[in-house]
Amino acid sequence: MPQNLEKPVLNTLSKDQAKERKLSVMENIYLPEIFKGMWYTFKQMFKPKFTMMYPEERWDPPAIFRGRPVLVKDNGKERCVACGLCARACPPLAISMQANEDAEDPKERYPDFFEINMLRCIYCGLCEEVCPEEAIVMSKDYDITFTSREEAVYDKEKLLIPKEDLVDRLEYLREYKNRQFGQFWDFQEENNIHSVRNRDKRWETSLSLVEMLEEKQRQEKSLNA
Repeated sequence: MPQNLEKPVLNTLSKDQAKERKLSVMENIYLPEIFKGMWYTFKQMFKPKFTMMYPEERWDPPAIFRGRPVLVKDNGKERCVACGLCARACPPLAISMQANEDAEDPKERYPDFFEINMLRCIYCGLCEEVCPEEAIVMSKDYDITFTSREEAVYDKEKLLIPKEDLVDRLEYLREYKNRQFGQFWDFQEENNIHSVRNRDKRWETSLSLVEMLEEKQRQEKSLNA
């Protein structure tokens, strides 16, 4: 016979519940549990405190921390070549830029303007992941406030940070990406100064990973010979 689900078989509040645990007199008045909670609170009062008295005490984040994204300034100039990959990878579309060219600049391309809307930024780090020049990285800066929407849009001047102030993050990225690619990824700062039309002799994006590894081995053999 099907069970009538609209009418409970047994009232859970009934004392006839077979699996109901019987409470003692002291448990019914709840005083022992109250005293246990007060004793635990009293013991915690004498243990070391982990709360920082902000803003007098500030937290120093580790290198893995993803704070606000910044642009790397190398020898007084931005590393960015305005390829637009960070803007394409940004999920909330917080990054915008405009590329420009300078015949006298060894890089040839640079961002005429570069802006990040910090109200949109979700600190995901995808811009850092896709950047081929290590030009945009996540900093340790987490203490950012705005009084208006206009102040939340950081331009290139606000975003540029000297690479000497980002050593921890750059070193972490070197180790992190090497774990990903099996010690294959090795960013050379001198590679940032290159021609857009002829970046490397054989460093073509059309090559497969195996061909790229073989080409790298051939280059290392030629250097050691």
